[in-house]
Amino acid sequence: MVNRPLLHVGDEVAVIATSGPCDVYRLEKGVRVLESMGLRCHIAQSCCAREGFLAGDDALRLQDLHDAFASPRIRGIFVARGGYGAQRLLPFIDYTLIKNNPKVFAGYSDVTALHIAFNQRCNLITYHAPMPIPDFGGEEVNPQSLQWFKDTLFTKGCGAAPRNFNRSNLSAPLTGGNLTLIASSLGTPYEIDTAGKILFLEEINEEPYKIDRLLLQLKYAGKFTRAKAILLGDFSPYSIEELSQTIQDILLPLEIPIVTGIPCGHTSPNTTLPLGAVVEIAASHLPPNIAQTHQYQTRPLALIFGQ
Repeated sequence: MVNRPLLHVGDEVAVIATSGPCDVYRLEKGVRVLESMGLRCHIAQSCCAREGFLAGDDALRLQDLHDAFASPRIRGIFVARGGYGAQRLLPFIDYTLIKNNPKVFAGYSDVTALHIAFNQRCNLITYHAPMPIPDFGGEEVNPQSLQWFKDTLFTKGCGAAPRNFNRSNLSAPLTGGNLTLIASSLGTPYEIDTAGKILFLEEINEEPYKIDRLLLQLKYAGKFTRAKAILLGDFSPYSIEELSQTIQDILLPLEIPIVTGIPCGHTSPNTTLPLGAVVEIAASHLPPNIAQTHQYQTRPLALIFGQ
């Protein structure tokens, strides 16, 4: 059974830092946005700690993660920001604790390492979602990002009710996140499983040749062979058009659907995607002959939950 937790107005949530140290001013602004949605926020110690490029040492960040999942009061867990450091926690996480205490878990970028582990080891649907510091802690909050966030995470959102599959559509569990983190998982016990899944990829501040190299690494590792489709999110500062040679050379010969134009990643607006849940791509967006026309665009995706 796959667990898909949701939030209610009035729930208490934890804000933790699993990667880089936090800007306290922006964190406070981001927390106020969460509170404006009717949530009560508990700020973990890691949000106020710093050890070099990390939000406190590994033991502190791990303890905050465990405490948030163990607490009966906490209904959701929001990672304050990305950066680097989540991978360092993977061997020490109590996955049984997380599996037995399913909660909303949200973030992106470096949080990809945790998403993959929780999806695969704990059967937990997690959320590739805006974070308090980079998305809610700036001068302005994108209203579309905020609406997608609320629609997907709260019980009265568009994904609250399970839907039936349409057999003419393409549907499969969604996996993925940040391209660099996904490539870094290869050859480890935390390697991403893409078989029979729709793979979502996004990246930030990587030159086109580096993106090409990372995609080749996934290709040579067999991660595209059994995937049902690939979703390409934001690759700022480069557009999909600027990556067209790489897409044409590496992805299009796969003869599976390649969906571009997904407003998700290090971008604004930034949509919320439920990793581990089943997503459905409407047949109206599929080309009549995928073997001849591999690249197409669709927005938004129809999300199917409760499977």
